[in-house]
Amino acid sequence: MDDADNSLAPLAPPPTKSQTLNVTEAPELNVSVRLVADIKLDNEYLRTGTDVRALKKSLASIGLIHPVTINQAGELLAGARRVQAAKELGWLEIPVHVVDRGVLVQELISIDENLVRTSLTPLELERSLNRGREIYEQIHPTANKVDISTEELSREEKLEQKVKEEQDEDSFAAVTAEKTGLSKSVIQGAIKRDALASIAVKRARGEGELNATQTTEIIKLEAAAQEQILPLIADKTAKDTRRIVAAARTGGLEAAIEESQKVVPLPRE
Repeated sequence: MDDADNSLAPLAPPPTKSQTLNVTEAPELNVSVRLVADIKLDNEYLRTGTDVRALKKSLASIGLIHPVTINQAGELLAGARRVQAAKELGWLEIPVHVVDRGVLVQELISIDENLVRTSLTPLELERSLNRGREIYEQIHPTANKVDISTEELSREEKLEQKVKEEQDEDSFAAVTAEKTGLSKSVIQGAIKRDALASIAVKRARGEGELNATQTTEIIKLEAAAQEQILPLIADKTAKDTRRIVAAARTGGLEAAIEESQKVVPLPRE
C-alpha cells in the first residue's frame, strides 16, 4: 500500500535460482528531512486526493514510520498518501528517503508502489504491470522475458510452457507475483492486454464496453483488425467473442461478421 515501506530496484544482474530477487532491493537508505511544501507532486503515478483519515490517525499517534521517497530534484516517487496526510495534519516537515538513481529506476520505484496497492483500476494495474515489465527487462537484460505472443500452442507446447513458467524465478512476472500475491498467469495476461490492445480497445475497456476476457480474445488480432472487430463483440459473451475472433483470424472481417450474425442475442429482462 501507499504507506508501506518501498525500497529500490537492483541494477545488479538477476540472481541464480538459488537466490532471491526483489524488484526493489536497495542500498543503505539516505534519509533526511524536507519541508512538505518543497516536495514536488508532478509524478504521473502518484494518487492524490484519496481518503487518508486512517493514515492521519496513525501519523498523529505514532508518527511516520517509513519515510517518503524523493529524487535529488525533490520530486516525489513514492508516498503520496503519506504526504497528503502530513499536509492535512499541518506538518511543516517530513522524513524523506533521497534516491540518487537513474530515470528508469525512479519510474520503477513509482510503479512498484502502485502494484502493492489494491486501489488500482484494472486498466491502471495492466498499464503499471506492462510498463514495469518494460523497465525491468531493460535493467535486467539476462532475466527471463515475459512472453506476450498470442499464437495458438499445441498441447505439447502448452505443457512445455507450463514447465518453464514453474521453473521461472527471475522474470518480472515471477518477482511481481511474489510481491503482490497475484499469480504469474494473471500478471502475464494483464501485461498482454496492455501491450497488445489497440487504443480503441483500451477506450472501450475504460468505458465498460469490454471486459478482461473479451479483451484477451480480441488482442489475438492485429491492432487494425481489433478496431474492425470491436463493434461485433462489444455486447457478446466471452464464448461468442472467442468464436468471432477465431473467425476473423482465419477468414478476415467478412468471416467475423458472418459468425457474429449467427449469435443469438441474450434475452433482456
